[in-house]
Amino acid sequence: MIFYSSGTGNSWWVANRLAEELNERVTSITSILNGNEQQFSYEANETEEVILLFPIHSWGPPELINRFVRQLTLTGKKSVWAVATCGDECGMTDRILKRELASRGIELKGCFSVVMPNNYILMRGFGTDSKALEQRKLSEAPERIARIAEAIRNRVPDASLYDTGTFRRVKSQLIYPLFIRYSIGSSAFHATDKCVGCGICQKLCPTRNITMIHKEPVWSKDCVQCTACIHRCPFRAIEYGNVTRKMGRYVHPELPASYK
Repeated sequence: MIFYSSGTGNSWWVANRLAEELNERVTSITSILNGNEQQFSYEANETEEVILLFPIHSWGPPELINRFVRQLTLTGKKSVWAVATCGDECGMTDRILKRELASRGIELKGCFSVVMPNNYILMRGFGTDSKALEQRKLSEAPERIARIAEAIRNRVPDASLYDTGTFRRVKSQLIYPLFIRYSIGSSAFHATDKCVGCGICQKLCPTRNITMIHKEPVWSKDCVQCTACIHRCPFRAIEYGNVTRKMGRYVHPELPASYK
């Protein structure tokens, strides 16, 4: 059983590739949190693995994962694996997640990471990768996923398959808490005159934070910076303040247009 969260398709793609390797089913955390399923209690048998799969947000778990874990109840096997997609590194995400899961009586058996194309564009100094680097990351990912699948099959938490990176304490113990505190809530997202009122951004928002008013999107105060709206707008009609005007956009090349 793989529970995943994905904004631009990286984690969606990894979740489905890993599901094929392990013959596991896939469930969207967004669907659960948005009330399409409204189920937070699951029974896992001894032959089934439970996996949380999500993107790294500022060297920690995304807010959507935090909200899901804080309501999660497992019966039967009370342990999970975690797989994080990251542009480069994960910091101490594994330790942060381990603490959250322990508060629910759930053991984190191991954490792995898969490097995927960068998509964080909401701050100067960040941005999407060059096309060459993007293609290199995409081409290297399948082998990494296969190695992670093998580790999970063998039930071996292989630390070599988790990219901590440098200055992990500063990034995960200082920057990440500030990100969660000040970046979650109201936002600087807005629509430009390129907007045609299609409503795709509203449908994509995992927290139902976008409302269409007079055929224009308006953002409320529950933005979790998943960046789905800005990257997947087909008209490039969404910006984040003035920061993103010259920034690139990224969507996983295999993500279907119908995916929400």
